[in-house]
Amino acid sequence: MKIKAIRRALLCGLIFTAGWATMVYSETVQSDLARSVIRFHVLANSDSDEDQSLKLSVRDEVLSRLKTELSSAQSVEETRRIIKSKLPEIESDAAAFVKTLGYNYPVKASLSRDFFPTKTYGDITFFPGEYEALRVVIGEGGGRNWWCVMFPPLCFVDVSKGKVPEENKQQLKSAVDKEYALLSDETREKKITINVKFKIVEWWQNLLHKDKDKDKNNEKKTDGYVVKTPVGAKDK
Repeated sequence: MKIKAIRRALLCGLIFTAGWATMVYSETVQSDLARSVIRFHVLANSDSDEDQSLKLSVRDEVLSRLKTELSSAQSVEETRRIIKSKLPEIESDAAAFVKTLGYNYPVKASLSRDFFPTKTYGDITFFPGEYEALRVVIGEGGGRNWWCVMFPPLCFVDVSKGKVPEENKQQLKSAVDKEYALLSDETREKKITINVKFKIVEWWQNLLHKDKDKDKNNEKKTDGYVVKTPVGAKDK
C-alpha cells in the first residue's frame, strides 16, 4: 500500500511539474514576443456586409495615413511613440472618413492590450495571446475583427503569394530574436521540436484565454482575417 501511495505521489508530482513547466515556458515565450511587436486591431460595427466592407475601408484609410512613418520605424518603442502621438488624429480622421461614406458611427482609437488568436501572415504564424495593439473600434464594435502586425510592419507588405518578403523577415528576426524560429512556418516544418514548442505555447494561451477567444453572444466576433492583400486592396 505504501509503495502504491508513493507511486501516486510521484506521478502527481511529475504531472504538476510538467504542467508548471508548460505554463512557465508558454508565458515566458509569449510575453517576450508581445514586448517586441505592436499589432493593429479593427473592430467592425456588426457582421452585416455593409459594416464589414466599411471595416476594410477604414483599415485601408488608417494604414495609408500611417504607412510613411510606421513602415520606416526601427523599433517597437518608436512605433509606440508614433502611434501615441497620432491617436487623436487617427480617431478624428477615421470618424470623418466614415461620415464621407455615409455612416454616422463614432470611431474610437486607442493603444491597448488585446487578445489575438493564432494568426498567419504569409509564411509567418503568430501564436495566440495578449499583445499591445492600435485598436480602432467602429460604432458598436460588434462585428468580425481584422488583425495585422504594425511592428515589424507586416501590415504594409503584400503576402498574397504566401510569403513575407525577405527584407521584412529580417526585420522580424531582429525584433523578436529567438522567438522567430517558432513563428516561421518553414522552421516548424523542418524541426519537429520547434513545432512542438509552438503547439505548447498555442495550447496554453488558448486555454488561458478561452473566454476571450469566443464572444458570448457572437462566436464570429473574433474570426478575423489572414492578411492577403496590400494596403489599398479589399479582402474577399
